[in-house]
Amino acid sequence: MSEEIDLIYDEAAGLMKKAITHLETELSRIRAGKANVAILDGVFVDYYGASTALSGVANVTTPDARTISVQPWEKNMLGTIEKAIIASNIGLNPQNDGNIIRLFLPPLTEERRKELVKRVNGEGEQAKISIRTIRRDAIEEIKKLQKDGLSEDAAKDAEGSVQTLTDKHIALVDQHCRDKDKEIMTV
Repeated sequence: MSEEIDLIYDEAAGLMKKAITHLETELSRIRAGKANVAILDGVFVDYYGASTALSGVANVTTPDARTISVQPWEKNMLGTIEKAIIASNIGLNPQNDGNIIRLFLPPLTEERRKELVKRVNGEGEQAKISIRTIRRDAIEEIKKLQKDGLSEDAAKDAEGSVQTLTDKHIALVDQHCRDKDKEIMTV
């Protein structure tokens, strides 16, 4: 029976880790006033009929704290990249000078910062919901094992382990959200 409990625990741990990774990805896409190439991760370009990530057709860099530059490997891709950035609805207007596309990040207003903090907290809450759902599923599996002959003490210990794992991951979510809030609110 202990092998089955270990399997349930390991699966829950893996899924919770994926929830944290997803949260980190979502938080990296939220603009915090500093230029970050991760803002463009969701931008795909039509590259000779194939939908390709922007990083696959251009060099994306941050020359300074308020600018992202996109230098395509093929000059004829400039217009296509510009259209893809506009269509991605990231809130930035590309400046095309014929060789390179620059995205200038305007300074954030207090109101916009508060909106972004709300969005961060919303993402954090979604991650917590995912983690709690994983906990509930794991505990249900443990209860099924108990009906199949697992001792009550072993079931309680397993449930306690899953709860400890859950608490650890919830604390990680809170820490990520606090860090991102601090980053956004720093002027």
